[in-house]
Parts: sequence; C-alpha cells; structure tokens
Amino acid sequence: MSSPFSGFTKSTIWSFLYSIKEWQLFIGLLCYAFFIRFPFFFRDYVDRDESTFILMGQSWVDGNLPYTELWDLKPPITFFFFATIIYVFGKSFIAIRIAGTFLVAIVAFFTFKIGDKLGYKSVALWSAILVVLLLSLFGSLQGVMSEHICMAFFMPGIYYYLFKRKFSYQYLAGLLIGLALMSKLNMAYPIAFMMLYTLWPKKGFKSLLKKTRLEFFFGLGVLTILFATALPYYFKGDILIWWESVFQAPMAYSKALDRAIYKPVPVVIAVSVFLVYAWKKKLLNFKSRKLWIFILLIFGTLFSFFKAGKMNGHYLIQLHPILILLVFPVLYKIDFFKNFKVKNYIFLLLFLLPIETYIEAANVIKTKQEKNRFMNGEGISVPLYLKKNQIDYHPIFFTEYHIGNWLLEEKPPTKIATHPSNIMREILFPYARNERKTSQEELQYIMQQIQPKIIVRRKNRPFFDGRIAWANDYMAIQIQNNYKVLDTIEQAILYQRLPSN
Repeated sequence: MSSPFSGFTKSTIWSFLYSIKEWQLFIGLLCYAFFIRFPFFFRDYVDRDESTFILMGQSWVDGNLPYTELWDLKPPITFFFFATIIYVFGKSFIAIRIAGTFLVAIVAFFTFKIGDKLGYKSVALWSAILVVLLLSLFGSLQGVMSEHICMAFFMPGIYYYLFKRKFSYQYLAGLLIGLALMSKLNMAYPIAFMMLYTLWPKKGFKSLLKKTRLEFFFGLGVLTILFATALPYYFKGDILIWWESVFQAPMAYSKALDRAIYKPVPVVIAVSVFLVYAWKKKLLNFKSRKLWIFILLIFGTLFSFFKAGKMNGHYLIQLHPILILLVFPVLYKIDFFKNFKVKNYIFLLLFLLPIETYIEAANVIKTKQEKNRFMNGEGISVPLYLKKNQIDYHPIFFTEYHIGNWLLEEKPPTKIATHPSNIMREILFPYARNERKTSQEELQYIMQQIQPKIIVRRKNRPFFDGRIAWANDYMAIQIQNNYKVLDTIEQAILYQRLPSN
C-alpha cells in the first residue's frame, strides 16, 4: 500500500533524527512537556473542570462510586484516573500534574509512531513536538483535562487498530478505544466514521469476512471496558444510575443547550480548504486508504462538536494530534519550510513559544518571595486563611475556587453542586437523582436550609452565569440580609453568615 506521505527524502532533516531510539524519543518528549508544564504544577487550578474531577476522584477513594455521593457530567474513567493518583500519592497537586505530563508525552509519542508508519521520521518527530506544545499551551490546557486522558488512550488505540492487524492487537486496540470513550464519550463519532469506512468491502466477500473477524475482537475490547465500568454498579444493585449518568445525561444536556453550531464552522472550513489545497497541489496521496481514515477521524471529531453545540478551547485537544499528522507533511513540501536556515531556528522557537510557561514561573517565584510557599491561587490561599484564623467554615459554599473543598476536606453543599455551574443546569437533575426539581429550589435549599457559614465568590464576577439574572439577584439579596464581608483574599471575596441568622 502506498504511503499518503510519499515524496520525502532523508536529506530534508538532520541525520541524527533517523537514528534516535523510540525510548529516547519518549524521554525527550516527556522532558519537553515537563519543561512547559512545570510552573503550572503549583497552581490551585487551571480549569474548573479539573477541580471537579479531583473532587469526584477523592469521593471514589473514600469508597463512593461516581454519581452516588457526588455527580458530574463525565464518564467514569476520567474520575478513575484522578482516584488512582489520589489513592497512590494522597492529596498532591504535583502528582496529578506530573501524571498529566505523562499523558501529553504518550499522546505525542503515538503521534510520532503513527506518522512514522505513514511517512518519514522527520515529519513524525516534528508532529510529536508540536503536539506537546498544542496540548500544553493556550487557555486551560496546562491542567489535566478529560481530553488529555481520552487522547492518551485514543492515539495508541488508533495505532494498534491500523497497524497491528492481528486478533490480540485488535482486542488491545478495542480496550484502549473503550477507555478513551469512557473518558470522553463524544469520541464515539469519529470511531463510528472510521469503522463504517474500514468495514466497507473493497476486495470481495472474503476480505469482508476477515475484516469482520478482526473488528469482532476490536468491538469485544470496547465492550469489555463498558462492562467493566458497569459491573461495580451492578454488584451494588444500581446499574441504572450508571446508564443514566454516563449515556442519558450527556444526550439530554446536548439537546437542551442553546446550540452555537456556528462555532465549529471556521475550523471545518479551514480543514476543508487545507485538504482541497493538498489535493490540488498533490501534496498528499489521496489514493491511500489510511489517509481517508484520518480525514474521517477529523470530521467525525468536528461532527461531535456540532452535536455538542459548542466548542471550548480544550475540545481541540481531541483534534490536534490527528490533524497535525496531515498538516506537517504538507508543510514540509512547501518551499519556505524546505529552507535549511528556517530549520536552524526551530530549536530556538521551541523554547521561545511557551511564553505562558515563563509568565507562570515568574508568578511562582513571586509567591515564594511574598508568601514563602510555591503553591499559589485562591483555591490554596482561602483554605489556608480559614485554617490559620480558626474560622468555622462548615458548611462552606464555593461558587468559585471549589478546589478549596478538597483542601478543607469538605463536601460540596449538595450532590449537584459538585461543579457549581451544574446548579443552573436543571435538565441534569433527574439523572443525578437530585431531590429538588428546579435550579431555584436547589439554590433556595442551599441558602435557606443548609445555610453555609462561609460563601466564596470571585471578585468582580457574578455568582453564576451573568445571563441568569434571577440567580445572581437572589444571591445578592441573601448576602445583603444574612452575610457580611469577612475578607478579600487575592481575587476571592469571603462572606460570613451573621450570628443572628
């Protein structure tokens, strides 16, 4: 079978790149990822989702299956990843962030292995390095997101599925893809696109029969993971909560969203223009079946964004590794990138691009100088303040910085409030088996029945989404009548309930 990335010669890159061993490459990618991400090891949180995953993982370590004590809208393998780290290393931000660094290195390494199988090592190597950058910079990607976990299973799964066409390897590929799906369910779409294409008969019935046998083992691997995540709930006698939380809740939430379907459109147009350009200029071999598989994986992922009705920055973690495998071979055939002088500056660029790393490093140093500690952020400072001043904080309600619950060994005020924004997503209440039926009832229950002694919000921000006026107005009235400002810690405002209330 011809390569989709034909047309390269070894003279296009330094000869040592062709002699590097795979284990050396993995260590190199891991070190580069560590270099970029290290200053963020000391941040309280980078994205609020990561805080929620930590709380869910801690609950699992405490003996509670996901969705039973706390609840969030993600499949269970995401929580299992965090639970494993917490179980082994305890309450360690650094351990979690190091584990995230390994995830990035794994994704980059298998991007290299796939690219190496499809073309030449030079293309694969630079693709892997770019993956480290794109999975570690910009927005909230320095934390450990469910997309990182998903792709650390997805890319090895695709590698074994495409290039190891034996029954045992197909079963392994199925296990890995199953783990990816149980980390981020939307990847079912690109997998479905790929499977439909690969099963399409090309050489008659015998060819289809052999493929069907291989796909059986692949599918068996996927089902093994699905059943494995369901078994604990079956033995507990409540498998329905697994089904409702893992499958029904995401579908209901997706349907209820105000769909901003225009958001993925620019990416779809850009990818389409790129592919047309590559076809017109004959920069990719469009006769290659494997090339079409990667095209379908890309558009399957984009289709999942359309179905979700939104496209946050960290969603692109699922797109970058696959797309890069097509983009880099094209770039290497453009005259500008063939210029040897340009390549001389690539290593310099690798250390100039992560500007966010240097900014965060300066923040860590500043925190050490001013507060004599490396850990920084309101999620760290607020718990330290409450403990140092021996303030009664039980129960506490974090409308922001809810990682503070973890450090204070507190639970969110209610199950649905594990991620504070879920309080305003009443479409999810039935699947979380929430006792209150509406967001208004839930908020009233928290404020009037639980009566948090401390409420934490972010300075100059509303308590909830600014578009939900009634919730912010209600909180303002409650604060005015029943609370006083205790203190402002960095960007966090702390309210303390008045003694008479």
